[in-house]
Amino acid sequence: QVRLVESGGGLVQAGGSLRLSCAASGNIVRINTMSWQRQAPGKYPELVASISPGGRTYYLDSVKGRFTVSRNDANNTVSLQMNSLKPEDTAVYYCAAQVLTGDVGTVDSRGQGTQVTVSS
Repeated sequence: QVRLVESGGGLVQAGGSLRLSCAASGNIVRINTMSWQRQAPGKYPELVASISPGGRTYYLDSVKGRFTVSRNDANNTVSLQMNSLKPEDTAVYYCAAQVLTGDVGTVDSRGQGTQVTVSS
């Protein structure tokens, strides 16, 4: 089993910053793409950012220039630095990863989520 645990969410005023972190644990051989998704109330989930093992990144257009995704393969973590936050960034943020395990092959795993609320 692979477990992803997010931390770092909270309440912040518009224009502020938050840093989300996610730690993966379990029978991990290698982690492929790691990503951050979010879902606001009444809306579909959306992919916010992702990072490949080689460091190639993807960003949702609305967060480009404000969010930065990074990973540390030595300790199986991925982070999302969020600057210049806007009320429309309010959502539950989920960490996700495709993980090659030592027992059940490749699995897609997602954390429980962390709430980010941006007040205007």
